[in-house]
Amino acid sequence: MIHMDNITITLLTGEKKEFPKNTTYYEISKGFNLNNDILGVKINNEIFELRERADSSKTISFIDLNDLTGNKIYKSGLEFIFEVALKTVFPELEITYQHSVPKGFLGEVIGDKMLTQEDISLIKGEMAKIISDDIPFKKLNIKKKEAINYYYQNKQNEKAENIQNISDKVVTFYELKGHYNYFYSDMPYSTGSITKYDIVYLGRNRLVFIIPTNRTNGELPEYVHYDNIINSFLVGKNWLETLNMKYVTSINKTVGSGKIKEFMKSCELVFNLNIAKVASNITTNRNIKFVLIAGPSSSGKTTTTKRLASYLMAQGFDTINISIDDFFLEREESPKDENGNYDFECLTAIDLNLFNSTLQKLLKGEEVTLPTFNFVTGKKEFNNNVVQLKDNSIVLIEGLHGLNDELLPSIDNKYKYKIYLSPFIPLNIDKHNYISTVDLRLIRRIIRDNRTRNYDVNNTIHAWQSVRNGEEKYIFPYIHQADVIINTALPYEIGVLKVYVEPLLRSISVLDDYYEEARRLLNFLKIFYTIPGEYVSSDSILREFIGGNND
Repeated sequence: MIHMDNITITLLTGEKKEFPKNTTYYEISKGFNLNNDILGVKINNEIFELRERADSSKTISFIDLNDLTGNKIYKSGLEFIFEVALKTVFPELEITYQHSVPKGFLGEVIGDKMLTQEDISLIKGEMAKIISDDIPFKKLNIKKKEAINYYYQNKQNEKAENIQNISDKVVTFYELKGHYNYFYSDMPYSTGSITKYDIVYLGRNRLVFIIPTNRTNGELPEYVHYDNIINSFLVGKNWLETLNMKYVTSINKTVGSGKIKEFMKSCELVFNLNIAKVASNITTNRNIKFVLIAGPSSSGKTTTTKRLASYLMAQGFDTINISIDDFFLEREESPKDENGNYDFECLTAIDLNLFNSTLQKLLKGEEVTLPTFNFVTGKKEFNNNVVQLKDNSIVLIEGLHGLNDELLPSIDNKYKYKIYLSPFIPLNIDKHNYISTVDLRLIRRIIRDNRTRNYDVNNTIHAWQSVRNGEEKYIFPYIHQADVIINTALPYEIGVLKVYVEPLLRSISVLDDYYEEARRLLNFLKIFYTIPGEYVSSDSILREFIGGNND
């Protein structure tokens, strides 16, 4: 017999248990003998914190850091624990979180002291104690005006201004050991959930935080240093700081003052100057004949390749464009993955023999006919696209595997120049919240997929998981082989993208699988002022995503 004050909680596995009404989901997780890896609970595609209470019988599923939202919760918990540990050991210092790197994110400690490795060990020791003590993160709902006053009093003006720019009447704060903050996501129930992480000290008060992801099966990945990515971000960051454009609030003020068009022109000019510099590097080395261009999805490869070709032609060079995708094996010859599906992302899906022999012939000055891959029939077609390398010719090769030496082993490296593209937006929301490169690319892709393929948000985010897996396997391991990094982010662009993506995100209902991810992105976009799409120049890289003219 069921007691009137009891409710039945059912897991998706079918397992059921009774609990007193208004039991927290944290206590329910313990009732099912689940460990501290649990970070939240999903009910009808909505995510709820473990500190919330179940008031009726329902079917639920618990999430860990392998879930998209769970991973954000885990990361926020780690960030807060580090901040509190740092303030405990060195009260005069402050952490700022800067930007993402593959499998982690970069932070920088601000203050008069230059940290040593011994100092880092002290901070890690304090973190370990906080985690061992399993301290609950306390959730506080603060009136908007009180939150604004709190941040102004603590000299965190950018946070106060961000809160002023949203319509919410109540702001969520979290408290840990007398410290207060928020990270644009939910928090774990307690510090004991954060058990897997690493902190790599780069020197000069810079740190890389490593956390597991769903692509590492919940295990901590090995750290790989990407100095060229960090340097590319810092160049953009330093430029913005010279313009006093360090935070989103600065962009918003520029929009409000009616001066955003001038700033947009400056951003476009800097992007073009960077490509012009790369073109100059290529043309000064007369050995270079093959420029290989790679980057993750929605990094702007098409526009950047066209722009680079224009600059090369302006310097008197002839360009030949080749897409690696046109050299796919015939469909029936394509390799398959472990599920028996065609794997079009692996290197062996490319007809490497034809690709290498074609480029060898080009290098020898012979005429070759380039194929075009017909994705409907699954076959290469040779439609009289005949090309020949001249003395002043440079071949631009764009595709997923451009950085991998195994793509073109038959050509000596002296003839090759490798470019890696990605949008590292060097703009912070505030000291503790940065703009994720992955989120920026996802927003770009949602807009383009809807415009060019009529995909809804659910379709795009579902496909995004496979795309990200391919990037982890086939692009990121080879970034260190790139001769140069081109940052394809425009600091103003989220204000423009917001106009196009918000209606698409709002169209996702609670019945859709990725409702929670859409809601998270909407929450992220709230602090950005909108910028009309017509302000974007006709040849901007943004046109690749929002449509309109593009060179």
